[in-house]
Amino acid sequence: MIGESPLFAAIDLGSNSFHMLVVRNVGGAIRAVSRVKRKVRLASGLNSDGYLSEEAIERGLDCLRMFAEQLENIPDKNVRIVGTATLRIAKNSNAFINRAEAILRRPIEIVTGEIEARTIYHGVMHTSSNNGKTLVIDIGGASTELILGKKSDILVLHSTQMGCVTWLNKFFVDGNITEQNYQNAINATKEVLKDIADEYLKEGFESCVGASGTVQALQEIMLARGENENITYDKLQELKDITISCKKMEQLKIDGLTPERLTVFPSGLAILLAIFETLKIKNIVLAGGALREGIIYGFMGNVRDGDVRLSTTDSLILRYQLDKIQALFVTRTALEAFDVLKDVWNIKNENARAFLKYAAMLHEIGLCIEYKKAPQHAAYIINNVDMPGFTSAQKRLISALLLNQRDDYKLEVLKEQNAVSYDEAISLMRILRISIILCMCRSEGAHRGEIAFLGGENQFIKIILPHGWQQEHYLRTVSLKEECSRQRTLGVSMEIEER
Repeated sequence: MIGESPLFAAIDLGSNSFHMLVVRNVGGAIRAVSRVKRKVRLASGLNSDGYLSEEAIERGLDCLRMFAEQLENIPDKNVRIVGTATLRIAKNSNAFINRAEAILRRPIEIVTGEIEARTIYHGVMHTSSNNGKTLVIDIGGASTELILGKKSDILVLHSTQMGCVTWLNKFFVDGNITEQNYQNAINATKEVLKDIADEYLKEGFESCVGASGTVQALQEIMLARGENENITYDKLQELKDITISCKKMEQLKIDGLTPERLTVFPSGLAILLAIFETLKIKNIVLAGGALREGIIYGFMGNVRDGDVRLSTTDSLILRYQLDKIQALFVTRTALEAFDVLKDVWNIKNENARAFLKYAAMLHEIGLCIEYKKAPQHAAYIINNVDMPGFTSAQKRLISALLLNQRDDYKLEVLKEQNAVSYDEAISLMRILRISIILCMCRSEGAHRGEIAFLGGENQFIKIILPHGWQQEHYLRTVSLKEECSRQRTLGVSMEIEER
């Protein structure tokens, strides 16, 4: 049951970093109002006997002194603080917990590996869009969780005692980055996985997402290199070779890799390489959330099987007071055209139809600011608003489409996105622009069922209108003819014809 306060907080006392997420419940939708992360490297303070050093404990306590102020006006029942792998295994964890609880003035829950894994999975399911069976991988500082499920049902779950900090201390502690160090870390990971791998391979899975800092770092590297966000085995191997060429941790430098991730990147990469090989993973993408989001949605008391992206779109329509009926008119027209043109235009990306759908649903979002520059406002909002279920690359595509929904083309943004090919982005843009024009009178009856689309080679499109339509709908006719002229500048052909 949601409490009277609209604020909720989740604190994750991880083995590498401490995180705090504070959200506001707005009409059943979650809006982040504060995110604080500090690299405390708690696991690096564990000695060979399993005791936390005073230095590591003090680093953690210093971070919690910052968190405490943010919690002052949030009811106890709306706050959950969890400790994970390092606090599970440290023999003197109470030395930290007792002092930490005095600072936070709230209890700390040391969760089991199974509870942590379940919470991570539900955080991913609430913030990411996946079809069929999904494998979720979370490489933490001292543990790695592997969860396979379908929608809200968990099918296989394991929390393993390996992480980027503990593997750093075992296999890269000398600061050298060598092929042998990597191989030792990969072999050790495979040894951990050997008794559980068959469970995942027997179930099988259609998609794989990563909820860890390692996968986030990899995605940021891919984007910095101008590549798409799908992380493949070949890309991992290439990055392994690059890190080996740097030889030393202090010399490690990769575009897109932040300084705070440098030291744990090779160890996290080794773990992920071994998981790829053992579980025969084709590619992995970054999840929208994990443990903290799972805690927050736990407060809401629901586990949903619905489409996360559709829920996000509906939330944005409500928040920005969009005309949902008009959005549906444009969406139906756009999807009708897409279904006719998809094959003849050679649109192969399996997600292209969904991207067009969400762009059409949100095309008027810029009107919440003003009309004249509505496309620019729309692009800015999409680029900067939280959109659970959408990856950063998908947001950039939708933003680029909305920027190009009318007026002169801004093709550079279509080239910069990498959710679909440039040619596919052009095709989606053309369909969206035509659909908006056909629906500009803001009524369904004027176009639904009486206009047809015909596609041809070289991206040709013909819009077939009923006899007398151009005379009756003069504004839209003029707008369509202007769009014909604009599309010719792209080197493609668009025609309108009455029958």
